[in-house]
Amino acid sequence: MVQPIRLIQAVLVAVLMVACVSVANAQDGLRVAQLPIRTDGPKNLDPVQGSTVYDNMACVQVYETLLVNKYSNPMEMEPLLLAEMPTSEDGGLTWHFKLKDNVHFQDDPCFPDGKGRVVVPEDVFYSLKRLADGKYAFENWWLLEGTILGFDEYKEEQNATPGFDYDAPVEGFRKINDREFEIVLAKPVYRFLYVLAMFQTSIVPREAVEMYGDDFSFHPVGTGPFVLNQFVPKKQLVFDRNPNYHAVFYPAADEWSKEDRRNRMHRAAGKQVPFLDRLVMTMYVQDQPMWLRFEEGSLGYVQVPAEYFESAFDSRTKRLLPEVRRKGIRAHSNELLDFIFRGFNMEDELVGGYSPERKALRQAINLAMDLDEFSETFYRGNTVQYDGPIPPGLDGHPEGGRAPGSYRGPNLERARQKLVEAGYPNGEGLPPIKFYTSAGGNNPEQVELMKRQLAKVGIQIDPNLVDFSTLIQYVNTKKAPLFGFAWSSDYPDAENNLAMFYSKNVSPGSNHYNYNRPEYDAMYEKILTMQPGPERTAIYERMRDMIIEDAPFVGSMARKRYYLINPWLLNCRPTERYYAWFKFLDVDDSKRRQK
Repeated sequence: MVQPIRLIQAVLVAVLMVACVSVANAQDGLRVAQLPIRTDGPKNLDPVQGSTVYDNMACVQVYETLLVNKYSNPMEMEPLLLAEMPTSEDGGLTWHFKLKDNVHFQDDPCFPDGKGRVVVPEDVFYSLKRLADGKYAFENWWLLEGTILGFDEYKEEQNATPGFDYDAPVEGFRKINDREFEIVLAKPVYRFLYVLAMFQTSIVPREAVEMYGDDFSFHPVGTGPFVLNQFVPKKQLVFDRNPNYHAVFYPAADEWSKEDRRNRMHRAAGKQVPFLDRLVMTMYVQDQPMWLRFEEGSLGYVQVPAEYFESAFDSRTKRLLPEVRRKGIRAHSNELLDFIFRGFNMEDELVGGYSPERKALRQAINLAMDLDEFSETFYRGNTVQYDGPIPPGLDGHPEGGRAPGSYRGPNLERARQKLVEAGYPNGEGLPPIKFYTSAGGNNPEQVELMKRQLAKVGIQIDPNLVDFSTLIQYVNTKKAPLFGFAWSSDYPDAENNLAMFYSKNVSPGSNHYNYNRPEYDAMYEKILTMQPGPERTAIYERMRDMIIEDAPFVGSMARKRYYLINPWLLNCRPTERYYAWFKFLDVDDSKRRQK
């Protein structure tokens, strides 16, 4: 594996590499796909330190989880490192797992003679234990907290003494033999299997973590379809095919829908993957260069930025324009399990807190903002506006998108009244509120609209536009009073979104708002063990309405994502439910446009 290039040493090299990689690959005769990352990319490549979509997108090319979403139907799961789906004979308290035969870690100098060894149950236990190690700031501990028998006690004991002991036992981890193991839960948590498909629970070898130490973040070793060739932070990732990848096959023809078969998604059915020799992922903080690279045929697919939507689609019918179809370009769309918001740090001295005055301030900001104008201006109307944190399609989403106690604007008269209740009539005496968001895409323009809307009632914001990884650092360290980004549900259950307001998940966990309500926590702990049904949905709705009343964020919006796919990229049906589908892609270089 090639040692990654450090940013401070390689900016000029990176620029040349980005420009020349297509030519070099063609000369090498490799099957190469060039794909975009629509931001400054991952902050590192260690799963336990990852939290963003972009960390996910990069990590899953090298690492793998026990379970994975299906490419043909991403709402379903299937085994990946397992030989079969886990089973439980006691109602979800004890789960039995059987590892797939002959799955090896990638070859790497951390192993004797550089040859990757077979994955065993100890690797699973070790990888999950890393979530409990304070060295990693418990960023993803929220995924398993209160879930596995004896695991919380193990975490407390190991972090209370010098030297985290990975060999110390956890009561709920039981090895049966070199292929089989059991995990015993403290209670039958409904989401447990979903968590085992999340990239943060990827299986890693202890040898690599111990050999590379802090550099493991830039020297990943896993079982995945690709190995890291180069990582230039904020510029580019290059992955090469793993020559020893275990047997994974393209989905069978009968798994695909009629529409998918019309798009020839079934043509590689039953073939072993990956097909690509190399995967090149380039970061684009701004949309324009990404769009131009797609138009010239250099990128395989692209998320369509709103400002370019009418360059490709009829704004009324949402169909591809004839001149675009004639180029062989294909369109695809997905309705996202999306939660776009502007969040408040509930521990902040100005905008946080639970007193009637603090709540009234946050409610006033909600009432002053017009999400419909944001949708029309920046998303071409391709969003759904709704109250609360639960996106359309999930239990607990308010009927028609409007909750009984809505504070969704615009309602300027009511916003002004709330400012009076907050002690800031017409905004008098209210300092400018520091607002942090990503500098990418059309965010600068969105900030200007936000400023204009809030100014109508006398509220001022102090915008701070930073790169995405810096934004996440500010949020994780509780330094951003008001911040904006989007959350994509990790799995199709509203519990995932409601976990974002559980007090034990405060930053750097998923509770970016640092919301803390004991009565909310009690309801959340109750739903964890409940099966789907009317009783659980009723609690979801009470939790939703409590959040709406406390107003820890402004929102919400869910996007319908449109993609364009160049004719040379085969087997491509983009999904944001998961990102381990790049191994199914292929290329036909004869269909690339000549420059």
